[in-house]
Amino acid sequence: MENTTYIALSRIDTLTRALDVAASNLANANTDGFKATRQIFSDYLVHQKGTHEVPGGREEAFTQDKATYQDHLQGALRQTGNLTDFAINGEGYFSVRTAQGVRLTRNGQFHRRVDGTIVDGAGNPLLDRQGQNIVVARQDDIVSVASDGTMSTEDGRIANIGIVTVDNLNTLQPEGSYLLKPTTRTHAVAQTEIRQRMLESSNVNSINETTRMVEIQRDYDLNFQLVQTESTRYMNAIDKITAEPSS
Repeated sequence: MENTTYIALSRIDTLTRALDVAASNLANANTDGFKATRQIFSDYLVHQKGTHEVPGGREEAFTQDKATYQDHLQGALRQTGNLTDFAINGEGYFSVRTAQGVRLTRNGQFHRRVDGTIVDGAGNPLLDRQGQNIVVARQDDIVSVASDGTMSTEDGRIANIGIVTVDNLNTLQPEGSYLLKPTTRTHAVAQTEIRQRMLESSNVNSINETTRMVEIQRDYDLNFQLVQTESTRYMNAIDKITAEPSS
């Protein structure tokens, strides 16, 4: 197998991964708080051996999937009218307590459990600034959540929603469609802006992501055709070389 085929196969391998990433993004276009995943491609250069290469042919560039990262651009905010729906306008994340530990999220779709605990869709409790579960007494009703995270009922303030962040957002590890695992120390956001009765939508642009999937598929097909063409050329060459000479 010649290097042309190897180079095309390296491109096919990265395009397969790119198609998976784009498909995941598109599938979560309507998931509140979802952040799109992006890829970083790079060339893997291989120096050819020998001293008789053609000009410009001393290096071969293979394609490699260098890394993936999350696009933390804020999604659009939309009105819901629900008292326990919260959106963060600006930087920061809600903290929730899961069975695996504290996780961060931009999905502010919470509800009140029977015992008064404010939880997300998976039942993970929302945490306050001290890292404690936010619990509303059964006899109280949530009246408002101020922009600084102060939660109040008819009897006054009961909690302050904790909004935290990390120094390097690229260190956050996605878990599921909306949770993020912090791998470095978190700290409170200096200035918070929480909007009650609103949610942050996914930051995936469905039209752009669909267009990207079509482009990836087209690129994949072209490289696959190249591999097939090269394979046919090799077989024809072998047949000619091994053919018995005519008498």
